[in-house]
Amino acid sequence: MSAEPSTIGSLRRRGLFLAMFALAACDSDSTPIVRDAAAGGSSPGAGGAVSGRDTNKLGPNDRLRITVFGQPTLTGEYTLDGNGVLSFPLIGNVPAEGVTTSQLQKAIAAKLEPDYLVNPNVSAEVVTRRPFYVIGEVLKPGNYSYVTGLTAINAVAMAGGFSRRARKNDFYIRRLAPNGQMVRIEANSGAILQPGDTLEVRERIF
Repeated sequence: MSAEPSTIGSLRRRGLFLAMFALAACDSDSTPIVRDAAAGGSSPGAGGAVSGRDTNKLGPNDRLRITVFGQPTLTGEYTLDGNGVLSFPLIGNVPAEGVTTSQLQKAIAAKLEPDYLVNPNVSAEVVTRRPFYVIGEVLKPGNYSYVTGLTAINAVAMAGGFSRRARKNDFYIRRLAPNGQMVRIEANSGAILQPGDTLEVRERIF
């Protein structure tokens, strides 16, 4: 004898409730979940409008080539430290996190003039961006070199692909918000990552 419609509906509701309960129980991470606009940066496909910090801004561990024309002893490659600070000959530390290369050029030139050089001509270009990270249900979690326009699905491919337990279009992107707080952004496979982001590939329940 087939079950009554009301009984089937009750079982379905109970199953849905248990699935939601399991999802809540598995997500014990206290890192707040925000819309991508609140986290800053450009992440099309992450669930909302975005603004603020993007991949054109410098950050910790970015490596730069800085050229001071006519000054070979000052010209070379430099890496921002963990706080996004550039240590440069003669002028010492220059805060560089969150600024563009053109803004950094002006800051260096301003510190060199007039005590060290007259009308210095400074250029800066990014050699390598800080890495991004992939964790969770992938075959090779770890850190990887960032490339411009990197999507979540590209990052998964670089990390060896999905594990058999992965949710394949349902991720978190962990990112430092402009206020310095670490947040999680709900994202899909087309979301654009930023340098320094961590992509978390979530585990499916069933």
